[in-house]
Amino acid sequence: MNIVLTGSLGNIGKPLTQLLIGAGHAVKVISSKVARAEDIQALGATAAIGSMFDVDFLTGTFKGADIVYLMETMEAAGDIFDKTVDFVETICQIGRNYKRAIEQAGVNKVIHLSSVGAHMNSGNGILVFHQKVEGILNQLPADVAIKFMRPTGFYINMFSFIDTIKNTGTIISNYGGDNKEPWVSPVDIADVIAAEMETPFEGRKIRYIASDEVSPNEIAKALGEAIGRPDLQWKVITDEQLLEKWLSIGFNEQVARGFIEVQANQGNGLMYEDYYRHKPVLGKVKLADFAKDFAVAYHQE
Repeated sequence: MNIVLTGSLGNIGKPLTQLLIGAGHAVKVISSKVARAEDIQALGATAAIGSMFDVDFLTGTFKGADIVYLMETMEAAGDIFDKTVDFVETICQIGRNYKRAIEQAGVNKVIHLSSVGAHMNSGNGILVFHQKVEGILNQLPADVAIKFMRPTGFYINMFSFIDTIKNTGTIISNYGGDNKEPWVSPVDIADVIAAEMETPFEGRKIRYIASDEVSPNEIAKALGEAIGRPDLQWKVITDEQLLEKWLSIGFNEQVARGFIEVQANQGNGLMYEDYYRHKPVLGKVKLADFAKDFAVAYHQE
């Protein structure tokens, strides 16, 4: 098949490209960076260099594709320390550009990387952009089959704990405790998406993706043991304290408030209500596996 991937060679894009090339598909990878072209071609894929904000570029790149894989990232919208960026609106514009390009290119099979929390009209904080982009893509004609992939929180987001651990000796968040929640590896996400490319497309489908279910206290224990700090604790502070901390280091306020709401509703379980109604088979990469990668990153910094 001819498959077009957005998202360049990121944490999901690179293993997904490798899987699809290995399965014999012709893969075209979109990147906004000219420097990425050589890396894309080295994997056996075709590089398409252009902008998510250029509908004509997207349309031309999508033409002839059997399947298009769509994703949006906050990085594509701007720097989280830029106080002038409206991340939700900017990402929604990418979604609208995707919709127009799909219509103009005649694509009828789409896989969209969304997120846990996309079922929520409110309470999903910064993740509301996933709910909004799903809504935009659902406006496509009924003959366009769409598979919405909803992964849970990425293990790799835990790399943000490194500075706090080194500076305070703790992990700090506005929730914690012993309630388990799902986490996912980009490797497992790539595996699921590659498998979905090979199965029939019909109508609109939602699939959740997760690798392991662990509590904040279990995370602290696993990461602490991996880095040689077995006494590592997960410390809970208030929403207001965390907001003050993030704003003081220059976070965009929309981003800061948005992530605090996400994390609060991770802690009370609201974020995962639909996930548990449609719980997936867990993937192969467990917290213990990620802890080894975390330790490498921790000791390199």
